[in-house]
Amino acid sequence: MSYQCEIVNRTAQPALSLRARGAAKDLPAILGRSYGVLGAYLGRIGQQPAGAPFIAYYNQDMQNLDLEIGFPVAKKLPGQGEIQAGEIPGGKAASCMHVGPYDKISAAYEALGQWMQSNGHQGTGVCYEIYLNDPQKTPPEKLQTQILFPVK
Repeated sequence: MSYQCEIVNRTAQPALSLRARGAAKDLPAILGRSYGVLGAYLGRIGQQPAGAPFIAYYNQDMQNLDLEIGFPVAKKLPGQGEIQAGEIPGGKAASCMHVGPYDKISAAYEALGQWMQSNGHQGTGVCYEIYLNDPQKTPPEKLQTQILFPVK
């Protein structure tokens, strides 16, 4: 697959999220629980997500991933318990779109990393995946995931 990589300027987006740790093989269970907790909280406070769900990866240790799992929201909202109020940071980010199954996404990471290196961009160490369609309603070959590496 060919990837179109580019620098985008993003506006900071308020978000509600929670942190989790786990192995890559456990992601479906971690994400199911996390999005369920977040969705239930949003429902209790009478709010809805203001965009597609995301994950921020704070490391790339596939046996012990450090994750922030969340939803963007329209305005800053209070957190509660493990749910944190925060934001998806604004500023410059290297970006590409992966279309296809999640288990093939590593090719997009490789392409974006090579493009960044070739074009003199250095990441902050955090990367974001934004899930633009629902895997329960979309065939795997049509799943769209935007990958963002905030840059220094």
